[in-house]
This record gives sequence, C-alpha cells and structure tokens, in this order.
Amino acid sequence: MIDIQLLHTPLSEQTCLDFVKTDNAGGIVVFVGTVRNQTKGKAVIRLDFEAYEPMAIAEMRKIAVQALEQFGLKKVAVHHRVGTLNIGEVPVVIAVSAAHRKAAFEACAFVIDTLKETVPIWKKEIFEDGEVWVSATP
Repeated sequence: MIDIQLLHTPLSEQTCLDFVKTDNAGGIVVFVGTVRNQTKGKAVIRLDFEAYEPMAIAEMRKIAVQALEQFGLKKVAVHHRVGTLNIGEVPVVIAVSAAHRKAAFEACAFVIDTLKETVPIWKKEIFEDGEVWVSATP
C-alpha cells in the first residue's frame, strides 16, 4: 500500500505510477517535481539535496500513512532523490490512487505540501556567482 524511497539515483515516474495502479482505483494523480533553470529571476546551474536519511524515510512514511487514512487512498508512492541534480532532473515523485479523482488530487497536494514542511531534506541552489541553502517551500 505504501512505497517510500530516498534514492541517490534517478527517479522513475513510471515505477511510481505502476506501484499505485489498482483495479479498485478510479483516480490516479502523479506529481513530478523538476529542477528549473531559474529562481526569483536568477539563473540556477544545479541543485544539491541532502537529507537526514533515517528520519526523512520515517517522516515520508508517516505522511503516506496519514494520507491513506485521511483521503481513503488505495496506494501511495513517495520517492525523493538526494545528491546533485541538474536542470530538468527529477528530485521528487509522488503518486497516489483513490476510488475517486477528487481524493487523489487532494491527497497528492497534501503529501507534497507536508513533505516540504516536515521532512528533513535540504536544498542548496547553485548559481554562477554563488550558492545558497533554501527553504524547501517556495
């Protein structure tokens, strides 16, 4: 029912989608976060993600359990990447399945929003003229 992964290798949207597919789900929502080439008008070269891995995995699992219960989900997958990511690469994939689309949309938003607020994963933005650790939330 739950697939949580914190990886140092590229993420697979298809793996998450395949995990949550089930015959009793009428709605599947997948969120794919990507590294964009600018923030606040400043060109980004790459991002570095670091995590306190045991706690990050435990917190992601806690969020997934809460989403299952709160939104009546069938399955949920949360995969996050750590390490250096270049423009266009994927740091996070969240997939959820539910009987109905509204619950799937709401649950997916809940998972990514809560992850950014509570999971100990930190992001450093690297620019041409320096770098800065930033909050997980925009």
